[in-house]
Amino acid sequence: MRKIIAIITCSLLLASCSAPSTKKSDAIGEIVSCTTINTDRITTKGTVLPCLDGGPGIVMEALRGPVVVNVWGSWCAPCIEEMPYFVALAETGKINIVGVDVEEKNVAAGKKFALSHGMNWPILYDPDGRTKALYGMGVPVTWYINAKGEVAYRHVGLVKSRKILFDEVRKYLDVDL
Repeated sequence: MRKIIAIITCSLLLASCSAPSTKKSDAIGEIVSCTTINTDRITTKGTVLPCLDGGPGIVMEALRGPVVVNVWGSWCAPCIEEMPYFVALAETGKINIVGVDVEEKNVAAGKKFALSHGMNWPILYDPDGRTKALYGMGVPVTWYINAKGEVAYRHVGLVKSRKILFDEVRKYLDVDL
């Protein structure tokens, strides 16, 4: 009888230790597909960027929110500094984030950066800086896009704290975090 109880107890303990189910965006070790990006599907002309995962890209002008678009590069020190705040924002599950990796020396460098910094949101790849026409010069830059696809606010430069990022999301996208 004790053996049966011990076996049942061990089985229950093992079952309770199993990994929780994860959404694709929670997967560790892979870049999130850009098919999760909300677009109007009507806009077909504009700045098309491929997905960092190698999948089909999107037309940037077709983005619909609310969404936070963070333009970064692995070579950019301020981008590295602000990334934990974006990871914290993504962890709330209350707002979509799209990354744009610009002027990277190669796809592998962008992927390595994204994976090592816990970026579990879709990332577009802009190796030649085509988004400068949309987002302006320099990185980092963060755009807040509303449901109509309009730019509600543009934060140029380093987001200096989690509080600033969360406050901007609340203020410009009216998302309760």
